[in-house]
Amino acid sequence: MRVAVVKAAFDDDAGVWFVEKSDLEGLRVEGETFEAFRQNVADATVDLLAGGGPQDVVIEIVAHIFVRSAVAA
Repeated sequence: MRVAVVKAAFDDDAGVWFVEKSDLEGLRVEGETFEAFRQNVADATVDLLAGGGPQDVVIEIVAHIFVRSAVAA
């Protein structure tokens, strides 16, 4: 079984999750929600690995997002 790690980040300006780094060469997807992003990663992985014979791939998505909060002094 192959394990592929995908590092996801959230772009505040664009309002989308995107692939920041990936073990899957050529993986370039985004999604407006994390669930949409997750599904797009799964769908794109099938397309990227098609033709390479049967493979069992586990995709580990590591996500980070920054949250800013104003605190009164």
